[in-house]
Amino acid sequence: MSKVQTTEELLKRLEQGEAINLVDVREDEEWEDGHIAEARHVALSRLQESMDELRPEDGTIWLICRSGARSGRACDYLNAIGYDAVNVEGGMLSWPGEIVTGR
Repeated sequence: MSKVQTTEELLKRLEQGEAINLVDVREDEEWEDGHIAEARHVALSRLQESMDELRPEDGTIWLICRSGARSGRACDYLNAIGYDAVNVEGGMLSWPGEIVTGR
C-alpha cells in the first residue's frame, strides 16, 4: 500500500515555499494540457529508463497523475526498490491550485 498525501497538503507545502520533489507521471499530452509549475515530467511509460530524473537526493519523491492510479503504481514500484515515494491522492482532478500549460 502506497504512502499518500492529499493535494491540499501538497498545495500548502508549496505555498509555504517548501522544495517538494514533485514528479508528474502523466503522458506528454496530459502534461501539456496543464500541470503544477513546480513539477517535473517523467511519464510512467518512461519511468524505468528515466530513474536518474527522479532526484531521490532531493528528498521524498511526490508522484502525481490525473486521478492517483498511475502515480500509485509508480509509488508502489519505487518504494519496493528502495526509494522514498508518496502518492498524491486524487491527482490533478482534485488539485486546488493553479496550473501551467505547455512544455
